[in-house]
Amino acid sequence: MNSIKDAKEFFQQSAGSWRSQRTTHHLPFRRAESGGSDINVEFLDADDEKIATICQMHDVDPQTAIGGAFVSWDGSMAWDKENEDHKGTTVFALIPDQDNPRKGKLLRERGYAEIVPVAGKYEMDEEDGLVLITEYETMSILERFWFVNPDLRLRSSTVKRFGGFNTATFCAESRVSEASEPEETSENAKPKAFAISGW
Repeated sequence: MNSIKDAKEFFQQSAGSWRSQRTTHHLPFRRAESGGSDINVEFLDADDEKIATICQMHDVDPQTAIGGAFVSWDGSMAWDKENEDHKGTTVFALIPDQDNPRKGKLLRERGYAEIVPVAGKYEMDEEDGLVLITEYETMSILERFWFVNPDLRLRSSTVKRFGGFNTATFCAESRVSEASEPEETSENAKPKAFAISGW
């Protein structure tokens, strides 16, 4: 793949529908749980009303945003209880540092681990992976996204709670084109699952 200039370009390349296969390792229990998800990513321009709203929610000047994304997901995991689902939407807004456009703040309408507005840090690493760091009151989250090719994106995340309860997750996400989307029947129904921070 060609190099990715910044997080805005990363979000632009992420736009579309994705099918994700996810494995979460529950480290204290030494057990792994699998699942899948359907994710849809819509790139948002800097002047989009959703970007302005999320900036105002975080008391950030919308003029400093360079864009973002609206993400929806629908999924399930192997250990889900009855009537438990992993479905929702969130908005992301990118606020780059003035001296380095490859890093900055990522504003979220809702977080990865807690359903509250949250501001994290983002950085594009030397291999053009997008690294997100989010600190909550009770835990910290480290996430990394990277493209193998335009139609295959990988994602890893770790959750560290202050009490030491940790999980590590790996996802392989394949782009879904409308032409290749099969009709959903009882035989080929899509597996679904919670996606990071909503994506």
